[in-house]
Amino acid sequence: MPFTVSQTTLPEVLILEPKVFGDNRGFFFESFNQRDFHQATGLDVHFVQDNHSKSSRGVLRGMHYQIECPQGKLVRVTAGSVFDVAVDLRKSSPNFGKWVGAQLSAENKQQMWIPPGFAHGFLVTSEYAEFLYKTTDYWHPEHERNLLWCDPTVDIQWPTIGEPKLATKDAAGQLLATIDTFN
Repeated sequence: MPFTVSQTTLPEVLILEPKVFGDNRGFFFESFNQRDFHQATGLDVHFVQDNHSKSSRGVLRGMHYQIECPQGKLVRVTAGSVFDVAVDLRKSSPNFGKWVGAQLSAENKQQMWIPPGFAHGFLVTSEYAEFLYKTTDYWHPEHERNLLWCDPTVDIQWPTIGEPKLATKDAAGQLLATIDTFN
């Protein structure tokens, strides 16, 4: 298997660690293989879109989700590091409103699987970070929603690096008590 899979405190959110082949010339690893992903996770996903962002230290992007056409995301960092977070927004889940976070970096090469029904966001903890993610559905701006990144009921424990730099839409996110959620 070209990677190992670990469950997080939210069992549907997974950490994937690739097998890296390296020597004095550099390294190589398979960042995605549909067959191996299915075999290791039991998930039969189909990715339709790849996204790539670059952000400076202190930028917080999130907590995004689509209420219709929800997206599963396989995320990773190719330069720098981020604190990556997923929040369960499925009302029927025993983990509704709970979050999990992981440090993803170019150095550790780990990836996180965030299934549909979860809000997702990240905080850049290095000078800058390049963030890549595959999605299982297309971006539909009319269905996009934002959970407030600092909702006190969710209480995400973001790393302390000063006041985050936010997009207007992220600063205007809604509280868990008022947002649209999944069944």
